[in-house]
Amino acid sequence: MTTIPHSDSAPAESPATVSFRTVLISMVVLWATYFVIATLRSMVLDFGLQFELGWRRLVVTGAGVLLTLVLWLLLRLFDNRQLWLKISAALVLALPASIAIGQINYLVFKDIWPAMEQAYAQKNNLNLRRDESGNLLIDVPIRQDGAAGAGGPAATQSVILESAESSDEFWRQLLDVALGRYFLLLAWASTYFALLAGVQAQAAQRREEQFRSAAKAAELRSLRYQVNPHFLFNTLNSLSALVMTGKADSAERMIQTISRFYRHSLATEPTADVSLRGEFDLQKLYLDIEAVRFPTRLVTQFDLPVDLEECRVPGMILQPLVENSVKYAVSPVSRPVTITVAAREEFDRLVINVGDDGPGVPQGTTHGFGIGLANVRDRLEARFGPDIGFASAPVPGGYCTEIRIPLSRPVSRHA
Repeated sequence: MTTIPHSDSAPAESPATVSFRTVLISMVVLWATYFVIATLRSMVLDFGLQFELGWRRLVVTGAGVLLTLVLWLLLRLFDNRQLWLKISAALVLALPASIAIGQINYLVFKDIWPAMEQAYAQKNNLNLRRDESGNLLIDVPIRQDGAAGAGGPAATQSVILESAESSDEFWRQLLDVALGRYFLLLAWASTYFALLAGVQAQAAQRREEQFRSAAKAAELRSLRYQVNPHFLFNTLNSLSALVMTGKADSAERMIQTISRFYRHSLATEPTADVSLRGEFDLQKLYLDIEAVRFPTRLVTQFDLPVDLEECRVPGMILQPLVENSVKYAVSPVSRPVTITVAAREEFDRLVINVGDDGPGVPQGTTHGFGIGLANVRDRLEARFGPDIGFASAPVPGGYCTEIRIPLSRPVSRHA
């Protein structure tokens, strides 16, 4: 029994989320932009008291980051919900957060408003003051008729510039500030949803690649498993024939060779590549097994250049081809038949030929022969994609199958 490694299965993946680091950076960038724009506006309008305004604005900015963080903790509960639910949640949850920021803004700047009023009055040579009721007054000169006032002090009249703060006025100012912060928070929520969509798209792509890889591994494993039962069936039939004909010594040698063959073939994971040298050795063992059946008819020839020995190929990829040569070239005739397995390099591609000088494929004998060829072609396409060459046809004096695949050598650790 072969155990399928867990790595071939698509792992359970937690829902895709935007990392806290990314979320925090987006918040800091948003509120830092607000701080810079508000500071530039204050400097352009020359409100004065820039230091006093600056540190208070910094406090409001920090509070904005914290409240945006709270908003994110609530919005992330909707990460895997439909888009309309996310938008609805942002519209609703941003409202109390913006009102809280407006309240903090009011409390932080409340104590500096009188100083700002006086600074403005001094700059523009105005007389601003507040009466006992809290109304903001400005003294303006009035025109006098007649000469009575000539040479005397100029007459002034107090005009209410701003009424004392009432409950209605407080809420008006608070909501005015909160409205601006509300759309600021919605802008951040839109950015967060865009980041989330990107992360979820990447996660979906990763899952698709994992499923595609798992499907390909399953396909390769299935095709590989089709080889082993077929070969076992044939070798057991051959072994049974030897036993029934009383060839005990030959049967014993065959059992030992079969044992070495399966020990060699099962040493690697079914979807793993093997060295070309290992694949050639495996086919030598197989032909040694068949040589017990055909001691005078089966002749083998292997041609593997030294520089190609470590090239990688799918395990047991040559087995159906060599098996076809034995079945359709050696078995039907009484004369010696040579099976040739050779490899060479051409234009950075590995070319492998499996051929024989037998009678070819008899007319009407295509079922088992075609299945073996289709198995090899399907395995090559599953492993390398369409970038393969595969041809199998009669040639003068026999039959030959040629495989062309990308040349792949293991990377040297000392390179």
